Amino acid sequence: KLLHKIPAVFRSVFLSFFFVFLLYRRYGLWFRLRKLIIWLLGVYIAIPFLVKLCPAIQAKLVFLNFVRVPYFIDLKRPQDQGLNHTCNYYLQPEEDVTIGVWHTVPAALWKNARGKDQLWFEDALGSSHPVILYLHGNAGTRGGDHRVELYKVLSSLGYHVVTFDYRGWGDSIGSPSERGMTYDALHVFDWIKARSGDNPVYIWGHSLGTGVATNLVRRLCERETPPDALILESPFTNIREEARSHPFSVIYRYFPGFDWFFLDPITTSGIKFANDENVKYISCSLLILHAEDDPVVPFHLGKKLYNIAATSRSFRDYKVQFVPFHTDLGYRHKYIYRSPELPRILREFLGKSEHEHHH
Repeated sequence: KLLHKIPAVFRSVFLSFFFVFLLYRRYGLWFRLRKLIIWLLGVYIAIPFLVKLCPAIQAKLVFLNFVRVPYFIDLKRPQDQGLNHTCNYYLQPEEDVTIGVWHTVPAALWKNARGKDQLWFEDALGSSHPVILYLHGNAGTRGGDHRVELYKVLSSLGYHVVTFDYRGWGDSIGSPSERGMTYDALHVFDWIKARSGDNPVYIWGHSLGTGVATNLVRRLCERETPPDALILESPFTNIREEARSHPFSVIYRYFPGFDWFFLDPITTSGIKFANDENVKYISCSLLILHAEDDPVVPFHLGKKLYNIAATSRSFRDYKVQFVPFHTDLGYRHKYIYRSPELPRILREFLGKSEHEHHH
């Protein structure tokens, strides 16, 4: 009688579990299942202690530079990814460090670029087209699918796109670190400026690349050579808040001593990516793009960063803009390039930045 009062769906689920339980008990499988549960619980408790004892594990999880997606692509051949107007370079920011760079020319130069060598591409940076230095996020390489699609969009809008793999990513040589990534970005920026003449140079950072971008731009502003604008796509406030909000942390978020076990080792490894601090020392136009349905870097972190920047005295004479993308659009963490509104957003924002640059 009691079972009949329970809704049919729950009744069937209950009976199924009860049946499985009897089966396990009858054939001795319940004992094995119990052993498996105890083993999983042991692993669950052991992982925080392992992370605390070996902070390098957390560093690897932040960078994910060992994850190469897509696999089996030859980074020396960007044309294999549909980038027929792209040249592959190698630069050396420091001794024992070599980084792989792609330079995609604007669509207007595509025909001229065919079959040309590195020298022609370097000279092309001096043509009357703005340049975007793109700093990608963790995992994958400069040849990642969504990254390639963004290069194509930006090229079609008339921008040179220069991107690279930080030391330890892709075919770049060296060990990853926040300091090293920032220095690599500074080296590429200076390399661009030495060739681009008076053309505007913009910095575009995505995800973890926003941390590199604000580190770089803060340094550029401090030495009084700021870029013409900074674009942050899916940014966070700082790496601790991002790690706490990341989907990977869900199973441990309420674990006693979560900060001590998981967040302190990140800081111990010298990883901060403090966007919220950096924006207080940046003086150039700032555009933030963030999708409301971003599952990796929560939307509220991007909004929080905007609120910090918008009230900062360093941006007093510059435009600070936040552009949200509604959940219904489905752009999530890395598909904002699909937005038909993106060309207009960039034209209106960077047009004003170019105006500031020339005056």
